[in-house]
Amino acid sequence: MKAIRVHQHGGPDVLAYENVELGNPGPGEVRVRNRAIGVNFVDIYLRRGSYPPPQLPFIPGKEGAGEVIAVGSGVEGFKPGDRVAYAEALGAYADEHNVPAHFLVHLPDGIDFETGAAMMLKGLTAQYLLRRTFRVKAGHTILVHAAAGGVGLILTQWAKHLGATVIGTVGSPEKAELARAHGADHVIDYSAEDFAARVREITKGEGADVVYDGIGKATFEGSLDSLRPFGHFVSFGAASGPIPPFDITTLARKGSLYATWPLLPAHLSRREDVTAMSKDLLDVVGSGVVTIPVHARLPLAEAAEAHRRLEDRQTTGAMVLLP
Repeated sequence: MKAIRVHQHGGPDVLAYENVELGNPGPGEVRVRNRAIGVNFVDIYLRRGSYPPPQLPFIPGKEGAGEVIAVGSGVEGFKPGDRVAYAEALGAYADEHNVPAHFLVHLPDGIDFETGAAMMLKGLTAQYLLRRTFRVKAGHTILVHAAAGGVGLILTQWAKHLGATVIGTVGSPEKAELARAHGADHVIDYSAEDFAARVREITKGEGADVVYDGIGKATFEGSLDSLRPFGHFVSFGAASGPIPPFDITTLARKGSLYATWPLLPAHLSRREDVTAMSKDLLDVVGSGVVTIPVHARLPLAEAAEAHRRLEDRQTTGAMVLLP
């Protein structure tokens, strides 16, 4: 089969399109023929070595959707021919993938493979941010950075469904239009405005209840300054670089704030959470409450180009690779 492999850490050029042998699924594994593969910033962190992979070489990619073609011993609930999707299963950049059944869910007939591949990691991230980290309810005001990105668009739609007021930040007028089209009540172009000052203006000086920040270094200080007293700073990515070390008493000085960096793997450590969180996501996508915009489709062989676009912030919505 064909797969993308990384033999050494580095830039997009280290993504090599190669012939790879894949063994039979082991105990607890399901072999999936990928029909679409999601592209995420965590793939870049692994490629660079910012997040160390289990070994070199390795096949990147953590989400995909396709059809079951074989099951390993001890697997229940899945059979050849089933439509499935998965997240947090390293090795997705390939024609086929032996996926731990722990991370696999059935994909309803009403959701196509591209949507399934694009929604799992980003959608489950949105689920734990909105429903488990800070439980958003009607009347809350939330700030979503990169509101036109893959996670940002899901967060915006889902939070609006929950009754929140959504303030989104973006980096261009085109992205601002996209964020508004997906429900953002207020959109701030942080390349042209002081977003913290604008949040204060929008909220009449009160600040937001929670900030969802996947940008990191460039937005950290402003994010804290955008919060109301006892507000929640929720970091889940570092697209602009890691947040520098800071004095924890800064949180006290800025309003007795809460700060956290939750990770998806921790939320998916139990099978019952995988199924419950996935059901929550599939329900809002299946009902049309949340749409998953797939704005770019590239052949698997062009994974390096996909990474370049993502790193250069040229993307909106989701991007998928097609084997």
